[in-house]
Amino acid sequence: MFVRHPVHLLVLAALLLAAGPAAAQEGNAPAATATAPQPPSVSVVKATAREIVATVVVTGTLVPRETVVVGAEVDGLRIDALLADEGDTVAAGAVLARLETDMIETDLARNDSQVARAEAAVAQAKSQIAEAESAKVEADAALARTRPLAEKGIVGRDVLDQRISAAAATASRLASAVQGVSVAEADKAMALAERQQLELKKSKAVITAPTAGLVLSRAARLGAIASAAGGGLFEIARESLIELDAEVTESVLNSLAKGQKVTVTLPGTRDPIEGTVRLVSPVVDETTRLGRVRIALPPSDLLRSGSFARGAIEIARSRGIVLPNTAVVTDGDESVVQVVKDGTIESRPVTIGINTGSEVEIVEGVSEGEAVVALAGTFVRDGDRVTPTELQSAEVQG
Repeated sequence: MFVRHPVHLLVLAALLLAAGPAAAQEGNAPAATATAPQPPSVSVVKATAREIVATVVVTGTLVPRETVVVGAEVDGLRIDALLADEGDTVAAGAVLARLETDMIETDLARNDSQVARAEAAVAQAKSQIAEAESAKVEADAALARTRPLAEKGIVGRDVLDQRISAAAATASRLASAVQGVSVAEADKAMALAERQQLELKKSKAVITAPTAGLVLSRAARLGAIASAAGGGLFEIARESLIELDAEVTESVLNSLAKGQKVTVTLPGTRDPIEGTVRLVSPVVDETTRLGRVRIALPPSDLLRSGSFARGAIEIARSRGIVLPNTAVVTDGDESVVQVVKDGTIESRPVTIGINTGSEVEIVEGVSEGEAVVALAGTFVRDGDRVTPTELQSAEVQG
């Protein structure tokens, strides 16, 4: 067994006292200068409560909602005057063109004489009726007087036969006179009908707009012979309504509905035009797999049929918690965000609503003002300590 000598202990104590201050300084130096390492920095965004709108972008061509073709309804008349041109806005009933009516005026003058002659024939036939009626009355009276005399033998049978024949002849003349009146009145009616036809033809020589609208094209030329079978002279956009005829993929066709708001942008213009979905086609093209949608637009001088246009259709609108799409990790039916709480990552399942492609609505799982990892599921895991660095929404979208 080893036993320390008292002298040895005294020497050891002296050495420790001599070395104590220096050793103490060397041992404490690192403690005085070292600092605890900072947790890694991570970019976060604050959950913001605001309105979010989901849109579908479509492109297409501006077309008239409905076109009206105006042509000549009479043949063989020369175009005498043109009172409307392409680009004009006309009211319903406005005169677009006039046709020459010299030939119609000549026919009307001839018809006047035909009507006058028919009226004279009717008057003559009616006078013949009066004469025939008077003769019939006399013949009937003579027959009435002769019958009793013949029965008594005062007059012979031959006299009675003469009276009977005379009465029958007057009755026949009366019937003929009545028929003559009917024929004369029919001739007069035919002449009047022809006059109505000529007057209608004359009225059709003035070509008017059947509806208010914008004149899209004019095929009429001064001096040309109008023909009912020659096609239209004018084409009018009814009520000046121009709309966007756009194509959409079948995957988004069912999200569109009549009445949805649309913001339409035209080439070369700064201010968009607000419209609404008027019609969603029930047919999808078998080759292109595209459907058609018609977007109604208010009348505007900026709308030109045939022009290209782009529209953003609003398919959903809501107000709630909004985060950038990169802050949400979706795996199957489950969506998760990473919330930074007291410097620690906390993974939370969330219920999402509207997704615009760049932003997403959080229906449940995150409260307003909470810090959420901007790029979730890449660098950090649940329970990690981090140093949050807040980003602005513009930085996240960029």
